[in-house]
Amino acid sequence: MSTLYAGPSGANVSERAQLPPSLAVSTVIFGLKPSRAAGKPTLWLPLVRRVKEPFKGQWALPGGPLTATESLEDTARRNLRDTTGLAPEYLEQLYAFGGLDRANRPGRSAQRVVSIVYWALVRPTEAELLVEGRGGTENVAWHRADTAGQDEGGLAFDHREIIDYALWRLRNKIEYAQIAYHFLGETFTLAELREVYEAVLGRALDPANFRRQLKSVPQIEATEEFLEGGRHRPPRLYRYTGPPAPYPTSSGPPFSADQPAAHTLASPQSAVPHPAPRSTP
Repeated sequence: MSTLYAGPSGANVSERAQLPPSLAVSTVIFGLKPSRAAGKPTLWLPLVRRVKEPFKGQWALPGGPLTATESLEDTARRNLRDTTGLAPEYLEQLYAFGGLDRANRPGRSAQRVVSIVYWALVRPTEAELLVEGRGGTENVAWHRADTAGQDEGGLAFDHREIIDYALWRLRNKIEYAQIAYHFLGETFTLAELREVYEAVLGRALDPANFRRQLKSVPQIEATEEFLEGGRHRPPRLYRYTGPPAPYPTSSGPPFSADQPAAHTLASPQSAVPHPAPRSTP
């Protein structure tokens, strides 16, 4: 369940520090879960508790070493399957993190590790497949994306930095309809769609203006179905009809960023500062 490879078992500490860098693959998985305080969805991600040094007992992103017989994506998917039980439909390469000392603890040197990081989005039905306490232990659990590690003495390695960068990337891509769609079921209400944007951007959006802007988004199509079971008039269900690819469509952003932020879905680029990872791609 470790994300960074410790190197050949026969090498001592000083020898490991002089070995060529090893390659690892890690994944940041975002899903929506209700906030215990507000009841509205917030961004969460699964983490794995490390069972050996370095950083034994601390939470880390799921991952592991790159093998000689697997592609990067195959390694990412196998690691997720083995550690969390998840098989996300949306999986995209995020960045390469290769800081010189990212695998070290204070006063201890280790083999340098370069991590190829992926990020994934899971729908509620996919998120339910996560087996917390997988393997009879409590080594896999969901954590709030914005606060993970704050109450546990920090995350292992540079994983808090990696999560912050993944959050920045998500907020910059959420303006494209196919990104929000990966957090929802096959059909959804406009309120559920708005809650996805609010959870990702971290702020409330004006419901009337949100509905007005959606009228210009051809990929969001109204169905003849309604969500039953509430005390009020049942809301109409919608579906996403655009391409499932994780990349922006050629038609450009579905939401305008030219109007005042208080009344629109403001452009994430103008609202979210770049976390500037210390390692190079």
